[in-house]
Amino acid sequence: MASLETVLNNNVNLKDYGPGLVAVFVGGTSGIGEVTARALVRDTVSPRVYLVGRNEKQASKIIEELRQVNPDGQISFVHCDAARLKSVDEACKTIQEKEEKVNLLFMTAGILTTKGPDETDEGLDKKLSLHYYSRMRFLTNLMPQLTKAGTAAEASTSAQPGLYRNLSRVVSVLEAGGEAPLILDDLSLQKNYSLRNCAKHAITMTSLSMEQLASMYPATSFVHAYPGAVKTGLMREFGAITRTAMSALLVLARPWMVPLDESGERHLYAATSPRFPPKASKDVEGAAPGSDGIKGSGAYLLHWDGSDNGNKKPLQELRKNDTGKLVWQHTMGGI
Repeated sequence: MASLETVLNNNVNLKDYGPGLVAVFVGGTSGIGEVTARALVRDTVSPRVYLVGRNEKQASKIIEELRQVNPDGQISFVHCDAARLKSVDEACKTIQEKEEKVNLLFMTAGILTTKGPDETDEGLDKKLSLHYYSRMRFLTNLMPQLTKAGTAAEASTSAQPGLYRNLSRVVSVLEAGGEAPLILDDLSLQKNYSLRNCAKHAITMTSLSMEQLASMYPATSFVHAYPGAVKTGLMREFGAITRTAMSALLVLARPWMVPLDESGERHLYAATSPRFPPKASKDVEGAAPGSDGIKGSGAYLLHWDGSDNGNKKPLQELRKNDTGKLVWQHTMGGI
């Protein structure tokens, strides 16, 4: 695990990346996305940050506060209903019109719900879209900008090993470690939908896709992170009775919960630490093991504390049949 001291030491040195770091936070107007964005703006030089979400009023409040923290930063709101792929495309186009490169794509948009299938007008279940399909759409749309950031040759002048201005990283905050067998003939769960299957498919397809992407785009690193128990706004989709019951459970769970601000610091570490290099970076000192067990292999499954958290047994079984390729082919066809 990474101690909190290690995490904070990494974050306070982010100014060594130099000015102009470009970061996109999908779900950046609340919860983990918001606190991670706040930490990044605080610790970087003249960053350009995009908060992608639906709540413009909340975003305006955050942006005003961040301008006080870092007057040289450029923070913008991009409206997006992330459950709808058309809206994702429009948000990406807005960013691409302004940026040639993107150093960080950080995605947390999602919901907790007790509802059954809840299809969008595009035919995808809202929860499965938010947790998987729309995140992959953001990622594929912005890969040209991420690749450009990752292939920049300009090295930092910092004496700290491993820090380069060509940071290129994707972080999807979901539930690394929760991987499970897939229903291979119904990956989008048109016939076998349940909340449990939805969670298993989003989690497992994320981990497998990250491995595929690490090979396809070796200048970018890909992180699937499990945040642990963190109190955020994800319960807003619940009814009043369910919210009350869940709030009571959270009170009981408080001793085991990760404070929201600490979660932001730890996710900023996952988003920027040299321990999680892209596949193209050879022999990086201190590189963490990738999801395949090979150090520095470009795709990483992280526990809330920064340690390796993949559920290796089901992943090993799925790899035997090249399921990662099947999942990615399905994903590109489905989005």
